[in-house]
Amino acid sequence: MTPDQALSSGAERILGRPLSEKELGDFDRYSNLLLKWQKAHRLVGSADPMWIVEHLFLDSLLFLKVLPPGVQSLADVGSGAGLPGIPIKIVRRDLQIVLIESRRRRAMFLTTVIRTLGLGGARVLEGRVEGLSAELDGRIDAVVMRCAGDLGDMIPTVVPLVSASGMVVASGPPQARTLPSGRWVTVPGIRSGTIRRFAVYERSTA
Repeated sequence: MTPDQALSSGAERILGRPLSEKELGDFDRYSNLLLKWQKAHRLVGSADPMWIVEHLFLDSLLFLKVLPPGVQSLADVGSGAGLPGIPIKIVRRDLQIVLIESRRRRAMFLTTVIRTLGLGGARVLEGRVEGLSAELDGRIDAVVMRCAGDLGDMIPTVVPLVSASGMVVASGPPQARTLPSGRWVTVPGIRSGTIRRFAVYERSTA
């Protein structure tokens, strides 16, 4: 199976519909930009196209299995190379998305992706989330994060960004750990027989 075939079949299983030609083209352009910038800046863990499809693109789309369909605004905190925000935006053009990234070169990369793909309704905020709370305070339907750090520390930091009925969704470790708030949600993983675990905090139930 080629990376393009893996993307098409994997995305259809997650979304319940095939990717459009426009979406396939956007993923291809995004992948090309990742590979180009990877040579100098090491944005992601591997330059292997199949790894990028499985571990970055499809894994990002799994967030949509947890997010309510009515979500209209999204903040991707610690976006890095645009994950999960850019893949989500590609398949949900209706969403207003803010990509929050503290590192200058990565913020520049995100701006390049948005411009190249013509992603209207997406913007980049450069800085740490603690310094951006005033700009986004309580205005976001959902915050998403691919979290490598302590979820117990990260979730309270981003909660002020979401509305009173908003939520935080963070991808978690393979093994569930005790959460000081929120709950674990599991969805089927990319490969057969695997699962993906997400920490979910809903402000309305806090």
